[in-house]
Amino acid sequence: MKHLTSDRIKIPLGFWAGLRRLGISPHDIARQARLPLTIMTETGVTTTQYFAIWQAYSDLIGDNAQGIIKLVTAFETAKYPPSVLATYHARDYRDALNRMVRYKQMCPPESLHITEEGESCVIELNWLTTEQTGPSMLVGITLAYLLELGRRGTGKPLTARFVEFSQPMGDVQALEAYFGCRVGVGAQSNRLTLDRRDLDRPFVSYNEELLEMLTPVLDQTLDEQQRRRSVTEMVKWILKRSLTGGRPDIHTVAKELGMSERTLQRQLTDENTSFQQLLTQVRHEQAREYLADPTFEIKEVAFLIGYEDQNSFYRAFRLWEGDTPSNWRAANVTFATKN
Repeated sequence: MKHLTSDRIKIPLGFWAGLRRLGISPHDIARQARLPLTIMTETGVTTTQYFAIWQAYSDLIGDNAQGIIKLVTAFETAKYPPSVLATYHARDYRDALNRMVRYKQMCPPESLHITEEGESCVIELNWLTTEQTGPSMLVGITLAYLLELGRRGTGKPLTARFVEFSQPMGDVQALEAYFGCRVGVGAQSNRLTLDRRDLDRPFVSYNEELLEMLTPVLDQTLDEQQRRRSVTEMVKWILKRSLTGGRPDIHTVAKELGMSERTLQRQLTDENTSFQQLLTQVRHEQAREYLADPTFEIKEVAFLIGYEDQNSFYRAFRLWEGDTPSNWRAANVTFATKN
């Protein structure tokens, strides 16, 4: 069984099943996201692809609020992946939320942080990197699911105390009806505030025997992923800041990490990747990011991701996207109208 690299995100089958229940074909999502039609059978997607899938769903559904409510309630419990099953069958709501925060680390790029204080429990959503923040639909789904988990687990119509979003979320009144509280937008962070007393509510779906089987396996998988992620992400981080105007080599990166070239190669091989694969991956990600900003000329983009001449960049980009940088930009970037 191959290990996924830290940049590969596995989308649960229940996501696609939920879309079908809403009358949305996975192929429609793939086309809208400009991704291969085989995307739903892939073992994992990149962060960029993951965000594109959620943005495509948002575009097809039309309104973020309605899209959030419809998909969260349409997701069948039976199709939860093991990491989510472990939360659904937890002892109580607190146990479920703590498991969700822990196992969320297995599926980047979002992370959750819980704070219990006074009468409130605040769950804040953050991104593992500041360079990429997810679409508002993904933010809404994540916070709504945390409340849905409590409702399904306890069998009670729980409500939140307050919900805050940093981005516009569409029909706020519909969201307020779903969460049962005031919903604020334009906040500094994305947060769900619950009544702390609800965390003590037992789960009717508690399954001790199932948890005894799932927990050790999930904990071991998480520990393995965290060990792999540390090296892979550090390499990618070094590459991203070293690309401009040159091509960083494995010797330089290994030296910065304080290890030998051979050790770095071995650790990357253990993670089912290589230095060359990461270099290509970083260049591809950075190229898309720079091209999405119309203020950068294409020759500038080529220089910023380490290509000495524009033709080499064009050839590489065609391999990545099947199109030229200029055509990709024209199809994917909305240019601001000049006054």
